[in-house]
Amino acid sequence: MIPLCRWSVWFACGLILVLTACSTMYYSGLEKIGIPKRDVLVHRVEKARDTQEETKEQFKSALEHFTVVTNFKGGDLEANYEKLNTEYEASVAKAEEVHDRISDIEDVSQALFNEWEQEIAQYTNQAMKHSSQQKLVATRSHYKQLITTMKQAEAKIQPVLAVFKDQVMFLKHNLNAKAIASLKGELGTLQSDVNTLISSMEKSINEANSFISKMEQN
Repeated sequence: MIPLCRWSVWFACGLILVLTACSTMYYSGLEKIGIPKRDVLVHRVEKARDTQEETKEQFKSALEHFTVVTNFKGGDLEANYEKLNTEYEASVAKAEEVHDRISDIEDVSQALFNEWEQEIAQYTNQAMKHSSQQKLVATRSHYKQLITTMKQAEAKIQPVLAVFKDQVMFLKHNLNAKAIASLKGELGTLQSDVNTLISSMEKSINEANSFISKMEQN
């Protein structure tokens, strides 16, 4: 009998092969209608940039709602909790979207660079081969800088969400003035973390714009 762990490994490998085959067919289909991998990469970087911009604004909004709750001086505390929880859930959704956008970029970039390397090997004209190789090296360098910056910004999302989640749950379980006072004590830390996140997002957005510009110039 084959151990369960070995079945898991085989299943994972099989799934990777299926997904890789699906990606290959997808990109081939796009190329048949005149959309090369290069254009797909640029488009996905644009979508990731826009998602990061939306995520930045979402975390700003969440922080504003958190600040409002900490200044609560009467009224429907449960309604304020519901608003804050909605902001938290929207932030979680944006975090997941950022992750998916980055994964999409990595998928097409791998396909693009693999194809590029294979095509370079087919050159008979050495001058053209050298020129194409230089362009590949430069593009890959710009890409690595981009994806590193994007992942650095993404890495700052989860710590903010963790703090936010703790405070939202605490408020849910303790709808009273004492809970509000506790939130106020965490406001400074959350503000600092969100500001750091926003700064990283802006850096990543700028890097995306730079990458798109360079790709469009080549």
